[in-house]
Amino acid sequence: MMSDGKLTTNQIDASELSFDDFKLIVINDYKIAFESRQASLLGRKEVLTGKAKFGIFGDGKEVPQIAMAKAFKKGDWRSGYYRDQTFAFATGISTIKEFFAQLYANPSVEADPSSAGRQMNCHFATRSLNEDGSWKDLTDIKNCSSDIAPTGGQMARLVGLAYASKLFRQNPELDYLKNFSVNGNEVAFGTIGNASTSEGVFFEAFNAAGVLQVPMAVSVWDDGYGISVPAKYQTTKEDISEILKGFQREEGTNGYEIFKVKGWDYPALCETYQRAIDVCRAEHVPVLIHVTEVTQPQGHSTSGSHERYKEKDRLEWEKEHDCILQMRKWMIESAIATDEDLIALEEEAKLFVRNTQKEAWNEFLESIKQEQSEVINMINAFANGNPILTKISNQLASTPDALRREVISSARKAIRQSINSPSAERDILIKWYQEQAGINEEKYNSKLFTDGKESPFLVNVIPAEYSESSKMLDGRELLNACFDSNFGRDQRLVAFGEDLGQIGDVNQGFSGLQAKYGELRVTDTGIREMTIIGQGIGLAMRGLRPIAEIQYLDYLLFALNILSDDLASLSYRTKAGQKAPLIVRTRGHRLEGVWHSGSPMGVILGALRGLHICVPRNMTQAAGMYNTLFRSDEPALVIECLNGYRLKEKLPDNVGEFTIPLGKAELIKTGTDLTVVTYGSTLRIVEEAAEELEQLGISIEIIDPQTILPFDIDQLCKKSLQKTNKLLVVDEDVPGGGSAFILQQILEEQQGYYLLDAQPKTLTAKAHRPPYGSDGDYFSKPSVDDVIEAVYAMMNESKPQQFPDLFN
Repeated sequence: MMSDGKLTTNQIDASELSFDDFKLIVINDYKIAFESRQASLLGRKEVLTGKAKFGIFGDGKEVPQIAMAKAFKKGDWRSGYYRDQTFAFATGISTIKEFFAQLYANPSVEADPSSAGRQMNCHFATRSLNEDGSWKDLTDIKNCSSDIAPTGGQMARLVGLAYASKLFRQNPELDYLKNFSVNGNEVAFGTIGNASTSEGVFFEAFNAAGVLQVPMAVSVWDDGYGISVPAKYQTTKEDISEILKGFQREEGTNGYEIFKVKGWDYPALCETYQRAIDVCRAEHVPVLIHVTEVTQPQGHSTSGSHERYKEKDRLEWEKEHDCILQMRKWMIESAIATDEDLIALEEEAKLFVRNTQKEAWNEFLESIKQEQSEVINMINAFANGNPILTKISNQLASTPDALRREVISSARKAIRQSINSPSAERDILIKWYQEQAGINEEKYNSKLFTDGKESPFLVNVIPAEYSESSKMLDGRELLNACFDSNFGRDQRLVAFGEDLGQIGDVNQGFSGLQAKYGELRVTDTGIREMTIIGQGIGLAMRGLRPIAEIQYLDYLLFALNILSDDLASLSYRTKAGQKAPLIVRTRGHRLEGVWHSGSPMGVILGALRGLHICVPRNMTQAAGMYNTLFRSDEPALVIECLNGYRLKEKLPDNVGEFTIPLGKAELIKTGTDLTVVTYGSTLRIVEEAAEELEQLGISIEIIDPQTILPFDIDQLCKKSLQKTNKLLVVDEDVPGGGSAFILQQILEEQQGYYLLDAQPKTLTAKAHRPPYGSDGDYFSKPSVDDVIEAVYAMMNESKPQQFPDLFN
């Protein structure tokens, strides 16, 4: 029952257990469930009394989660949602003390291993990584992928976690990855509320797992509501397993095994989960366990009461069918325990949870109280009767459970209010605050990326090599050679997407590679962008190196929720406890038509902080970036130029080895009059414009940032402005999209503003999507003529005598 000081559950095997052993297991299960309920009740009180900000709990689902936990083994994975606290306690994934530490947002990894205070309570995660970013032995851990709050969002990742087991079982080339799988025997457990099964991502993921036939076990906690909205507004027939019957596996078909069980029936739940997970694990068949008649005693969350929207009869029914109450009755009727025994157990559990909560609260406050005391003393040391400073100090001293923000805010205010009274004592406070700023940066703002020993910034820079025998070929063929070389080098690499396998993608970058490396490594998928990304996230979390292809950049919007909510925030929300080195490959920019020429860089930049955004101008640069990413461990989006696949490029002799460093801008052309910053397909347009501009007596300097995130870390743009003092950003996004970010980076971050002698300008696409046809492209996106005239107009403003107005 005990593992590393944690109370956990054991599987019930009636063929081997004596009745006394059976009783001990059941009583232990009840204790876990009861403690979890007390944690929910006390957690709600902590929020309502102001100690915590918000609370969401798993009350009412304790007993089914105990049953699920019995089937969960080392090496398995969970991808669930914020109702699974009992499962977390029963498996040892979390403890009650860690639960309260997270409720209080304790920023310590030791106190809250799931998120270091960065997520609200009941958002669980295990730490897959060592301090240096290297992998732990995931076969020796009961693994929990980091929860996200958007309901249903966990389903996309679940597909990939399960799919990894299929690859580990069926691809013998992966046998050497002993720390990630044992013959693919791992099951991916998913949980979701009944109302969230109405979401598209649920149906997309459910169908994908049925097609793939992977060991994915989906539990639906069905309490009949989605906050206040009853099932009749959520689900056809008000029954998710009823409408999913068409997915039931039949002889000669793929599909699911579907189970249905009441959430208050402990023996039936234990039996059902054992049967369901056995077939899932052994046969790699996905299963659905629809757990019905679940209750939610405290309502949805601390934001409101369910008495507002549930009828009196429903509330009475929920009280009677509370799973803990029903389990208690069954235990007494089955002579497993007496009422007196259970009363004693319950009192002990209440005391334990209360003491644990107090311990977590005191530990949370401990370091803050020390900082509070220091700030009070430092302010008093130079207040010298100043009423404003004295008031700041007294207010802080009179706040018994001050948060860190109140301590730091008091220090900052005292520094501001004493600006005209310099002293050595004030300098001490300033120095303390500056030191704390760095400490708090680490606490609250660090690890957007893993920054471990496999960081892309530690990859050796290897130049492309050419010889007299180097061939000129299409850009698509160069990419193909890059992928071929890397797939031969690293068995962990897999690629999948719409039309990627048999035809080698719509632009032939993977042509012939499925035939060479097999369908397990180069794979076609259905039209399902959310779960293509989720498939990649799950595989990457299990040690593989996936390339998830989204056919066109415009279609990235169909997967933006998964990319933003899950992948981009993964390292940050676990404080580098988990990573998913997924490469998302897509293509965009210049083509024709509303749906195949997108460059929504502003959307991407706003949504995908936590991914590297690579915007190669040609396929040689793309290949070098892929080579870097394949040798590192951070997620990235690579946007290839749609109109570049059939342009001729010289094939490097080391096509699978040379690397392009991320964040390193490149000087494409030197110039003296004006700096033009652009990337991707517009770079060729700017290069063409430069030729006519030279004839007009204007010399432009062209800089390609190559990656938008990170952007020009060596500040090449600033160095160029020191010479030209003028800036034009050319971008295919809408006005104020990607160009606004580039301006902010150059003018603010690089302090390029101080180097300008003219207003910086942007040349972008129109505010609408590009219409179809070459004329549509010409009149809606920056053209050679637009670039020439924009540059000329800027020179006209600066030197009107030398460059008279073109149109007057």
